[in-house]
Amino acid sequence: MASLSLSVSSPGVAPGNSGSSFHRLVCCSSSGSSGGGAGGAWSAEGGRKMTAGRRPCDVRPWAAAGAPASPERCPDGQQQLCPRLEPPTDSRDKWNKKMDFLLSVIGFAVDLGNVWRFPYICYQNGGGAFLIPYVLMAVFGGIPLFYMELALGQYHHMGVIPIWKHICPIFKGIGYAVCIIDLYVAFYYNTIIAWALYYFYSSMGSSLPWTHCHNPWNTPNCTNYFDYSNVTWSNFSRSPAEEFYMRRVLEIEKSGGLQDPGGIRWQLLLCLFLTFTTVYFSLWKGVKTSGKVVWLTATFPYLVLFILLIRGATLPGAWRGIIFYLQPNWEKLLSTSVWVDAAAQIFFSLGPGFGVLLALSSYNQINNNCFRDALITSMVNCLTSFLSGFVIFTVLGYMAEMRDIEVEEVARDKGPSLLFITYPEAIANMVGSTFFSIVFFLMMITLGLDSTFGGLEAVITALIDEYPQTFTQRRELLVLGLVAVCFLGSLATLTQGGAYVIKLLEEFGANCSILAVVFLEAIAVSWFYGIQRFCHDVKVMLGFSPGLFWKICWVAISPAFLAFIIISSLLDQSPLVLFDYHYPDWSISIGHLIGTSSCICIPIYMVYKLIWTPGSFKQRLEVCLTPEKKPSQSQPPNSICLHPVP
Repeated sequence: MASLSLSVSSPGVAPGNSGSSFHRLVCCSSSGSSGGGAGGAWSAEGGRKMTAGRRPCDVRPWAAAGAPASPERCPDGQQQLCPRLEPPTDSRDKWNKKMDFLLSVIGFAVDLGNVWRFPYICYQNGGGAFLIPYVLMAVFGGIPLFYMELALGQYHHMGVIPIWKHICPIFKGIGYAVCIIDLYVAFYYNTIIAWALYYFYSSMGSSLPWTHCHNPWNTPNCTNYFDYSNVTWSNFSRSPAEEFYMRRVLEIEKSGGLQDPGGIRWQLLLCLFLTFTTVYFSLWKGVKTSGKVVWLTATFPYLVLFILLIRGATLPGAWRGIIFYLQPNWEKLLSTSVWVDAAAQIFFSLGPGFGVLLALSSYNQINNNCFRDALITSMVNCLTSFLSGFVIFTVLGYMAEMRDIEVEEVARDKGPSLLFITYPEAIANMVGSTFFSIVFFLMMITLGLDSTFGGLEAVITALIDEYPQTFTQRRELLVLGLVAVCFLGSLATLTQGGAYVIKLLEEFGANCSILAVVFLEAIAVSWFYGIQRFCHDVKVMLGFSPGLFWKICWVAISPAFLAFIIISSLLDQSPLVLFDYHYPDWSISIGHLIGTSSCICIPIYMVYKLIWTPGSFKQRLEVCLTPEKKPSQSQPPNSICLHPVP
């Protein structure tokens, strides 16, 4: 039987010295000799044998380790087991609790879109039958991409920009593109939160201002069918809730469109300032503060959803809405558009590609079970969308009953209109309307803040990791500067025609470009970095390699899933319309420029990398496609070698 001796190559630091702490190594004789003592686990802190029966070169990190380990050749050229070690003193923040991380991911993934987009798309595409393509797209497309991003961030402990140096350097432009997209989203998404905050403040009075037609902003077309049984609803009729949203909150009648957006609404400006102030003080200290805030912002919406579900189920006509929501229309499954909508919904719901999952998981311990986290958070996200459908459609059934029309006629509203017109209108005519309005809009605020936390944390983490010497000790100033940029970028959305700007940014700033970026990300990781190398990284973290299903999804199915959405979107480009306003051709051209401004970073960086890399073209290409080693992968100064002793 061959025994093992432990040698440490760390200048000036002896084994067990307080100046250095090492990981647990599980290994056995390199000669592979048999017998009861053929192998054992050794503690680098004391060289004490702990267990036996391991195969050669089985290396596992210590439970609290901060870096993975892999067998390499020692500096003297002998074939030995040399795990690479990262210095245990890691200046990078870590989550205080596992639940801080889970709630942050759930809070990012579960946003306002879960409340309005899924219910609308579900009933539009066959009701209960839509769940079949939705589940299939989640299993084969959305969840694998979600799992991949969590694993990448946790293994490399880096944000979306510098991580590409260690995956495929020539694709580093993806990181810059993602950050630009996140900024565009912040420009309009926080204004929607400001709308919710305005509604929240307006709900504080003795009665809700959208319950009647006697306000200064109401028109002769205002029709309150709840107060009178003989009211006739026509195509020109407008509910008090619709006029409050259009003429009081937005004042959109004072705008002539994008060419004449009107002035800034100072009330919304104040609401947006309060929103960004909350965001700043939640992010300025990193995950230590945001991890505490999400305990409120990620859990409170579920309490409100259950309250609204119980209240909605007791309303007259609620059953009509539920039947309309779930009644399957199997013929719809033969339509390609249903499958496209299912793929797009699961993708934008889970949110891979925005750099958020990379950033949040980069603060995990190396041995955190990100596989289990991916399954848990994905299931919570999908179930939340399904639950939201019941909350929305019980109320739509109630409104159809009161108007004496079909549910389909009530459910024509989609997008923010469903949250700011249809649902508030129903709440206004419930018993205890003030209470339900307050909790509903408070839920919307918390849903929005969680997603904002994630999007800006992705940019912050990327910049700090890319420029550590500049920003590591100046995080508070970086967050302040980023919040100021987002606030200034949002000013156009606060004008009387700001809703038109929001629609343009949503359509071109995020939807189109993020699909292309994530498609390239999936290709770069699976085909250039290599699926075997990526699976090895996962095995180092979790102790087991992903199964065949995950490998097939990452290599073929998930990229095909994204290509399917992209091609379908390009083939079906319907005219852009909002509130009967048809966007002019010049605005569509501006939209394309906005979308291109992020994606153009990818080819620009490719050209830059190839030009500035020395050597022949073949050598340059090889360098640009080869992952760079992290500092922890170099042999000296921190390495441990186990030598067989005769």
